[in-house]
Amino acid sequence: MELKLNMDEYLPLREVVFEALRDAIVHGEFEPGERLLEVALAKRLGVSRTPVREAIRMLELEGLVVMVPRKGAEVARITEKDLRDALEIRLSLEELAVELACKRIDEEGRLRLREACENFREAVRSGRVSDIVDTDVAFHETICELSNNPRLVSLTKNYGEQVYRYRVEYVRDTGYHGKLLREHDEITEAILLGDVEKAKAVMHQHIYDQEQIVIQNIKQKQDTI
Repeated sequence: MELKLNMDEYLPLREVVFEALRDAIVHGEFEPGERLLEVALAKRLGVSRTPVREAIRMLELEGLVVMVPRKGAEVARITEKDLRDALEIRLSLEELAVELACKRIDEEGRLRLREACENFREAVRSGRVSDIVDTDVAFHETICELSNNPRLVSLTKNYGEQVYRYRVEYVRDTGYHGKLLREHDEITEAILLGDVEKAKAVMHQHIYDQEQIVIQNIKQKQDTI
């Protein structure tokens, strides 16, 4: 795995390192429970240990990293409680977004929604987990933008990064890709028809099923530890 710094002359180095490590964690490039060694990370990023140490502290405050006695920093594991808390909020936001999208979509929005749905289909065909997750995010963000509610869009995008790791866990299980495609198609069709009840029902099941499947995967991993 290659870590890259996105240098910004206006940001302190610790924040640049923080963004690089945070991006790697939420995209699943670091496994839950994987140790984060300051010396090794500093060498890979081409910086001193100080900004790495400061970035790890920032990640700890976000709950993405935990400090383990006698071991140091490691990527926080995904717990059942964390998942339920995260998806409870996501469920409420997504149901509101899809309801408003049904009522406010225009012709341009119809084209955008169809395109987002098709992009997801192409990503699934590719089999690349990162592309599948990114186009899944884009599909849901498109629905939110169709709500024509900037506050909802901002809240959903800010919160979306916190559930990104759970999406990665779900998408890694290729057995559910067909189900995802069907649900995206059903959500798209319901929005295009302005069928609020159908759109909300499918969206609710779509997210609830993800929660149950990831919880099952988490428990299986815990049983093997």
